[in-house]
Amino acid sequence: MKKLILLGLTIILFTACQQEQRYFSSSAEIDALKSAISALENQDWDAFKSFYTNDGEIYVNSKDSITVDQRITDLQEITSALSKYGFDEKGQFVEMIIDDDNETWVNFWGQWSCTFKHNGKQLSIPVHITVQFIDGKASEEYIYYDGTSLSAEFNAMAATKTISEAEAQETIE
Repeated sequence: MKKLILLGLTIILFTACQQEQRYFSSSAEIDALKSAISALENQDWDAFKSFYTNDGEIYVNSKDSITVDQRITDLQEITSALSKYGFDEKGQFVEMIIDDDNETWVNFWGQWSCTFKHNGKQLSIPVHITVQFIDGKASEEYIYYDGTSLSAEFNAMAATKTISEAEAQETIE
């Protein structure tokens, strides 16, 4: 009888000490993020928008959030100047975690590459994205990247356009 009680207590002790899995390399949330990235790359804005909750907040290199609709508008402006863009398949890393507050987050690290229409210049920028999921939808998204080279190229493009417009005006006069 003593052995049976000790065996029972031992089993209870081992099962009570097992930690819940908190890190995942595959999940429905990871698949959802990959689908949203694919929608972005294919300019399927309806599919992209459906990835988020109705009140989803997006933080792009900022502590201030923007709406999903504003993010789509920003992405449309950026991609309209590009002949090619997307995340490189090689070197991507994605994981899902459940944090100490029982919140579900998906982290993505990848290299975003693009080619500009006006001059063929190519850029490659490392990006980190972390997304909080609630009921299978993205409620918060944080996007971090060094936008220096991207901004410089857009500024150069704007300067060229301004010079061209001034030259055209001089020709008319």
